[in-house]
Amino acid sequence: MNYELAIVLVLLAAAIAMFAINRPRMDVVALIMLTVLPFTGVITMGEALAGFSDSTIVLLAALFVIGEGLVRTGVAQQLGDWLNEKAGSSERRLVVLLMAAVAGLGAFMSSTGVVAIFIPVTLRIAQNTGTAPSQLMMPLSVAALISGMLSLIATAPNLVVHGELVRHGSEGFKFFSFTPFGLPVLIVGIIYMLFARRWLAAKTEPGVRAGRPTLRDWIERYHLADREYRVRVTAGSPLIGKTVGEIDMPRRVGASLVTIERKGRFTSDVIAPSQKTELQAGDVLLVDLFAPKIDIEALRQRFGLEALPLTGAYFSDRSQDIGMAEVMVAADSALAGKTLVEVAPASRYGLTVIGLRRGPEALAPGLNERLRVGDTLLVIGRWKEIDRLHSATSDVLVLNLPTELEDVVPVAGKAPHALFCLVLMVTLMVSGVVPNVQAALIACLLMGALGCMDLESAYRSIHWKTLVLIVGMLPFSIALQKTGGVDLAADALMAIIGGAGTYGVLASLFAVTALLGLFISNTATAVLMAPVALAVADELGASPYPFAMIVALAASTAFMTPISSPVNTLVVAPGDYSFGDFLRVGVPFSVVVLVISVLLVPLLLPLYPH
Repeated sequence: MNYELAIVLVLLAAAIAMFAINRPRMDVVALIMLTVLPFTGVITMGEALAGFSDSTIVLLAALFVIGEGLVRTGVAQQLGDWLNEKAGSSERRLVVLLMAAVAGLGAFMSSTGVVAIFIPVTLRIAQNTGTAPSQLMMPLSVAALISGMLSLIATAPNLVVHGELVRHGSEGFKFFSFTPFGLPVLIVGIIYMLFARRWLAAKTEPGVRAGRPTLRDWIERYHLADREYRVRVTAGSPLIGKTVGEIDMPRRVGASLVTIERKGRFTSDVIAPSQKTELQAGDVLLVDLFAPKIDIEALRQRFGLEALPLTGAYFSDRSQDIGMAEVMVAADSALAGKTLVEVAPASRYGLTVIGLRRGPEALAPGLNERLRVGDTLLVIGRWKEIDRLHSATSDVLVLNLPTELEDVVPVAGKAPHALFCLVLMVTLMVSGVVPNVQAALIACLLMGALGCMDLESAYRSIHWKTLVLIVGMLPFSIALQKTGGVDLAADALMAIIGGAGTYGVLASLFAVTALLGLFISNTATAVLMAPVALAVADELGASPYPFAMIVALAASTAFMTPISSPVNTLVVAPGDYSFGDFLRVGVPFSVVVLVISVLLVPLLLPLYPH
């Protein structure tokens, strides 16, 4: 061992120690090493900074933006709602569908991002089904980690190993090169978790988000289910072509037009009616009858309206489009002294008053009920208009917003556009028409052009900590190669297990990578172990692909501790897990994944291709 290699190894040991105690943050450790390594004389500052120009870094940044686009447009949340509907009351079916959905989505976006999306979805499902969150959070994290074995872009270690192959002079992996290994692991993982969940005590009960009411609470408190009607404007209706102002529902029939659902290209758009909004055939109207004893059937006959089903859950079901808020009439409000009929057409906020509370009890809002200072009003409309209430008016004070506000998707109508961008990116990557990074950048630009993302959201979505970690650790790979450290590690590994045969070498590489991942992030592990794996392949005169693949699969096998991956860390609190829970479930499954990988890799990626 030469002097320069000794210095590099000391710095590497220091980095691993800091990673293990998580002091300071991982990205800060990477920056420290990036700054210090050039002082050793082994690499130049230009080589230390080379990671910033690596296409893998740009590709990862673009993938974070794509993932955020799927979140903002509601693709991920719709998947969660579908899960809730299909699982029914079967807990086993719920686990199977949850793991399949998480792994499927995680194949196309950051696994950490997928878990962040699905935690509130899973908690909501747990609450609805009466399942303890501890029975669902571990399957969630296991599926997210397995998703890293399903495609090239699923997780950072795959891209790191792919980049090392390219630097080694090979072609690198294709988009679906990982899928034949990931799918068997996913199937076995689902079966395993159906039984392993029994080792996790149901120590937490499904919780509800405290502090805020839900839309269902307000529906009951203000008795909305008995006053709201949903009707469609038929082809012969006299309302067609007339504006809301011309119809003047509050004065003429004692009703408020709350929202208009209008058929769009892909989905129904929810419109906040203004005085100038013109009604069209096929419009679906949500009408609030605040005048007593209105004959709804006579109203339908008079205006040519078709009755549509409406349950008390309607507002909850449409909570992505329609929101509510409780507001109080302020002391100097222009609304004080006015009746609901006078307020309704004059509303310049795009909102409709559908409930009135004076004191603790909700009142049935009468036609000529005059508002008083201190009255609490329940208003309904689009979330955009509700959000404007904070700054757009001094007439009312916002008292309460519902829990559903936390789950509102910013651009729900753009889900088909986001899916189109995702499919286009995958198609370009699979076909190889353009480089992977260019395909991802094209998808990012299209998401912006189609309104799925804005620049601020795009920049916020990029997980800079992960990018800096990779950039900061890449100089170690260069330094170890230049000082002979990679060859030394490969020689040592071969000296220990060289006589064990192909399966023994692959199993040892897998085990070392997985064990190193207990102390440092799986991304940093991939950076360090990929060059070693390729050096071992060179010594054996074998193809580099099986050895690179085994490292990538092992880097995603981070099931054993809550700190092995951010995916595990995220589920600790909502699942109320201990360190021992991960050991009980993760260690046996890691051994299972090792066996599957070692058997499949040489079978599907020949060691000595003809």
